Amino acid sequence: MVMQEVFEKLQSLQEVLSKKFEVQNDIAEIPKVLATKTELLNRMKKTFVDKSQEHRTKTQFVDELRKKSIEAEAAREKFEGQMDQIQTQREYEALDKEIKDSGEREQDLRRDLQKEEQLLGEMKVGLEKEEAMIHKQEEEVAKEQAKIKEALHDREKQLKSLEKKEKAITPGLDEEILFKFERIIRSKLGLGIVPIDHGVCNGCHMILTVQFVNEVRRGEGIMFCPYCSRILFYQDESEGELEMEEAAEEAQEEAEEGEDDEEAEESDEVEE
Repeated sequence: MVMQEVFEKLQSLQEVLSKKFEVQNDIAEIPKVLATKTELLNRMKKTFVDKSQEHRTKTQFVDELRKKSIEAEAAREKFEGQMDQIQTQREYEALDKEIKDSGEREQDLRRDLQKEEQLLGEMKVGLEKEEAMIHKQEEEVAKEQAKIKEALHDREKQLKSLEKKEKAITPGLDEEILFKFERIIRSKLGLGIVPIDHGVCNGCHMILTVQFVNEVRRGEGIMFCPYCSRILFYQDESEGELEMEEAAEEAQEEAEEGEDDEEAEESDEVEE
């Protein structure tokens, strides 16, 4: 297979692999949206369970207060019913004190009961709101599950189609080159093969030496950018531009040789 065919295959493969890796990433990322909603739902349910337990505990406490309030009321009425049986002043004073004490206790219990019943009612309203929110979240999770199932099914179909195209392109390509090429595309934002444009790598935009550009131009083998590791292919330029680049390279080499000669002469003069 001539190098031009290899480059054309790699460019076609690049398009397929870029899309394939994008689809694979979608398959990995799409379920994460559901995971977030599910985690929120689980937290809401846990909070609801904890608050439901608090509500049950509060209900038991209110029932106990109500029982004590009824007992205090019964005690007061009992003492009041004994007033008709009083015969002495001392008995009157003692019974009157019992009536007052039981009355105060009854009032305290009634106030506490009223306060706790109000709190219990607020807790119940809060639980009802949270339960409604949980039902709403459950509906959202169910809808999201359906959407994700459909999206994943669509991505799986795309992936199979892309893998089929990939298998149609890869025959004849070196396996080691394919391995490197796939790794480059994964790490270089979908670009694994790029042209040289006016002596510059179109991937990392670094300037390449004329000698290196000429090697790529000859197309005798796969050449990798020394800076970004992408595969390079030569993009035709005008002959004039190429000659100017070669002339500049030769001028630079001649200048460097001239500097070396001058340094050698100065060294000889110093020795004399």
